[in-house]
Amino acid sequence: MSSAPAKSPRQPALIFIFITLFLDILGIGLIVPILPKLVENFQGGSIASASHTYGLLAALYGLMQFVFSPLLGSLSDRFGRRPVILASLFGSGLDYLLLAYAPNLAWFFVGRLIAGITGANFSAATAYIADISPPEKRAANFGIIGAAFGLGFIAGPALGGALGNVDLRMPFFVAAGLTLLNWLYGLLVLPESLKPENRSQFSWKRANPVGALLALQRYPVVFGLTGTFFLMNLAHQVFPSTWVLYTSYRYHWTPGQTGLSLALVGLTSAIVQGGLTRALIPRLGERRATTLGLTISAVGLVAYGLAAEGWMAYVVIVVASLSGVSGPSVRGLISRSVGADEQGAVQGSLNSLASLAGVIGPPLATGLFGFFISAGAPVKLPGAAFFFSSALTIAAMLLAVRSFRRELPTAKAEPAAELQADSARG
Repeated sequence: MSSAPAKSPRQPALIFIFITLFLDILGIGLIVPILPKLVENFQGGSIASASHTYGLLAALYGLMQFVFSPLLGSLSDRFGRRPVILASLFGSGLDYLLLAYAPNLAWFFVGRLIAGITGANFSAATAYIADISPPEKRAANFGIIGAAFGLGFIAGPALGGALGNVDLRMPFFVAAGLTLLNWLYGLLVLPESLKPENRSQFSWKRANPVGALLALQRYPVVFGLTGTFFLMNLAHQVFPSTWVLYTSYRYHWTPGQTGLSLALVGLTSAIVQGGLTRALIPRLGERRATTLGLTISAVGLVAYGLAAEGWMAYVVIVVASLSGVSGPSVRGLISRSVGADEQGAVQGSLNSLASLAGVIGPPLATGLFGFFISAGAPVKLPGAAFFFSSALTIAAMLLAVRSFRRELPTAKAEPAAELQADSARG
């Protein structure tokens, strides 16, 4: 009688990556409610000065993510995912402690710079998912990214606000403790996912954001889908940048009502990307799931801009959450189209693009919102930023459809139903 096969390490490793991503977002969420107030205290209680400084801190964080995401991804292709993830976790934990004890505003700039660098471990984490997932399951497993984000944004701000009421520095200590505990857990149990034969030589040409993106031109389908990925993320910036402004202006929502709506966004995101994607994407195939998700997103953004009553926004949140299948599908398609020795660099490029969208998108969205509610606007249109984001999403979908017309390098991994349908159309 043959012995039972050894238990696969994939599931525990996937759980660790989920916890890592969740704690990344939880840590960010913990300090969201208290960081503006700390900055205000450092600047003598001036809200105007604090707003300007807080914007600079946010831009610095995004810039570091843009620069270092492909670098950490490339390093993980050379030395493995485990050392990059563990080093980033340890650095994040120490950074939270630095911020907890920061005596002046200059140290906060140093802290956000370090946080942006260590937060780029997202590249190695997503590459880890690609390593341990069969090609046909990568898109579904990438759904845990959205689930981690959703749950992190539910728990983080709520816990951070409660701890901040006790002491404005306490959220930093809690974030440091959780992150360092996760680092210790990973140090003891996390296996390396990248096989020695799949490691590649480090190249500065691929480790910078511009070079990493230009290198993708070797894969026409991937290069086109990175455009889709960027436009999707650019369109999404309308939510973090204008949601509070829009709902308070149009619906006169209180901070509590706004917080409740954001909690619903996080919950529905976790349900769709953490659960439904695992059932829908294998049935639809990644290409159809991408097109469907982007279509729902484009319609949902128009619905947000047209919603005249607050209760309508809640309905749109629930229905439009189904658009969450598009993100994991695009990542899955891109991941399956490149070799195992380039997963880190490619995921770094994607995360770098997402960071760039986070720098460009907010001024565009808030500028449109501010102009179309001002006295000088040709027409009052509070939902203008949502309509613009819908147009960006449609452009993303058209770019994806154009990319799909080119043969995927690993098309054999597509679900059988989709391949049969493609054959019938041919």
